[in-house]
Amino acid sequence: MSTGVSSASGKSEIFEIVLQFMPDWVQISVLVLIVLLVLASWGFKLKRKIAQRRARRQGPAGQPTAQAGQGRGADHLGPYAPQQQAQQPSGADFLGAYAPHQAPAVQPGPQPSGADFLGAYAPQQRQGNHPA
Repeated sequence: MSTGVSSASGKSEIFEIVLQFMPDWVQISVLVLIVLLVLASWGFKLKRKIAQRRARRQGPAGQPTAQAGQGRGADHLGPYAPQQQAQQPSGADFLGAYAPHQAPAVQPGPQPSGADFLGAYAPQQRQGNHPA
């Protein structure tokens, strides 16, 4: 006749009976070791699963594979990704068509500048009448 007790239940009862005959410090040590073994096995399984997932995502040379429909995650833009164009200068200092035209410097030496330099607005020098 079957008593309806499963083998797992019987094993746990035997385990509890054996633990009751041991001192408290041994009981605690055995329980801590069992918990650590369970946690370690979960950790190894998780680590192996992550390694397998990474191995599937990378090619034989360790580079990510470019498979159709592979893009996933927060950084994958799919059809919404911007089109790749030739590199053009950009940023706050890039003026493009609005940049001033540079005339080639013909004069050797430093260009005069500063508060006293009037450039095209300087008075014209008169020819001939120089006070002596």
